[in-house]
Amino acid sequence: MTVPLAGVPLADHAAVYAALADSGFTDVWSAEVNGTDAFTPLTLAAAWQPGLRLGTAITPVFTRGPGLLAMSAAALADVAPGRFALGIGASSPVVVTDWNAVEYAEPVRRTRDVLRFLRAALRGETVDGAFDTFAVRRFTLERPPVVPPPLLLAALRPGMLRLAAAEADGVVLNWLAATDVPRAVAELGERRPQFEVVARIFVCPTEDADYARALGRRMITSYLTVPAYADFHRWLGREPALTGMWQAWAAGDRRAALAAVPDEVVDALIVHGSPEQCRAQVHRYVEAGVDVPVLALLPTPEVAVGDPAALLTLVARLGCRVTRTCQSPPEPPPVLP
Repeated sequence: MTVPLAGVPLADHAAVYAALADSGFTDVWSAEVNGTDAFTPLTLAAAWQPGLRLGTAITPVFTRGPGLLAMSAAALADVAPGRFALGIGASSPVVVTDWNAVEYAEPVRRTRDVLRFLRAALRGETVDGAFDTFAVRRFTLERPPVVPPPLLLAALRPGMLRLAAAEADGVVLNWLAATDVPRAVAELGERRPQFEVVARIFVCPTEDADYARALGRRMITSYLTVPAYADFHRWLGREPALTGMWQAWAAGDRRAALAAVPDEVVDALIVHGSPEQCRAQVHRYVEAGVDVPVLALLPTPEVAVGDPAALLTLVARLGCRVTRTCQSPPEPPPVLP
């Protein structure tokens, strides 16, 4: 599950993490955009539920300096030895430049260079020298982790996918349908042992299809108009379905852009339906080649903001392991104070 959950204060997430663990979730993964940072929610999870695996999906390679990123990762790896995976990626010009005042230049090479720097630094090596996109002078972690975390790379198209296959310990996929997974996985070629395919999957567990599709259209027009994601979906073959949206968006007609997103595209990219139907749809990602399906829970009309008990009940219904069928309802989750 992606954490933190919307509508629940971070200070109250002890009950959230307990409910996730009790409901069969094995991992919690964080993202870093403009909400919480990537590391604080995972640090709390490590303290409150030491059985959960932790991961970032993803931490941008531009918004922290290489040394600070290594220190943040090393500290969490020290807190949760053997249970933390660091996912990194290029992010976007909005996050990097507009919000963090950092130049967004040569994202593929920067991501590759940070990956190589982290590999050495987290082993406790002294890093001294110039990479293609930055230079580091005699950096050594004072507290290198006993168990260096695996390094995962966010990737969309063939260049990044092949870089992940060549140099990372796994790949983080995003904004794709279950039917798209084989094409992405094929670019990885023959994988090394322990290489993981992680996928973030947007899940809106409601049977109100009109609501789910309206929310999905808003998300698709926000994300898939970003050049990197637009190019990704052209590569996946969705240009005929999305050209109308792209044209309306470029013309400044946001309403027409929303209307131009076909239902079948929303239904492919946003998992929706009852919690049981959602679990079945997530299982299709596993069948297609995803090792770690990471749910990103979207709001539903049935669960009001500020009703944590209802939210945790919904989480419990989602929580039976996606690789098997639930035989009995889960135990009631704890109620937040």
